[in-house]
Amino acid sequence: MADIHQLENKMRSLKLTGMLDTLDLRLTQAQKDGMGFIQFLELLLEDEVQYRANKRLTSRISKAHFEEEKSLEEFNFSFNTRIPAQHIHDLASCRFIERKESIVFCGPVGVGKTHLAQALGHQACRLGYSVLFSKASRLLSDLGGGRADGTWDKRLRRYLKPDLLIVDDFALKEFTKTQIEDS
Repeated sequence: MADIHQLENKMRSLKLTGMLDTLDLRLTQAQKDGMGFIQFLELLLEDEVQYRANKRLTSRISKAHFEEEKSLEEFNFSFNTRIPAQHIHDLASCRFIERKESIVFCGPVGVGKTHLAQALGHQACRLGYSVLFSKASRLLSDLGGGRADGTWDKRLRRYLKPDLLIVDDFALKEFTKTQIEDS
């Protein structure tokens, strides 16, 4: 047993949390299946790689500031048949991000624009892109605050930094003259 504790301590010191979390399971599996050393090590390394990938995804989603976790899989395209489902699914490849193209969803309230925007944002996070979601009013208010305290450039850079910026509810209400200049 002391050997396992020493191994766990070394894993902690190397910050191999994914391997540490699954060590007991993998040891049991290796003994049960008569697994070789290389195969055992490969499984542990896969666990670590998966753990780190999940941690990066969780971080990207957190930094995106989504209102809700939405996905294209849960969107009901039959609710509004005018929404081009195939085109939306093509957008999920996120090639538009690489091409530096913009997408605008427009339509009346309640047709799913916010759901689709957040779902595409989540998909972009899954594909490794950085995303930021903001209501237009919050974005413009933040930039306006930057004008007041002299941090406008810094705040603007924060909105321009992510690979994908999602601005929701744009032009839902009239803008002030300063907000028009900032947009």
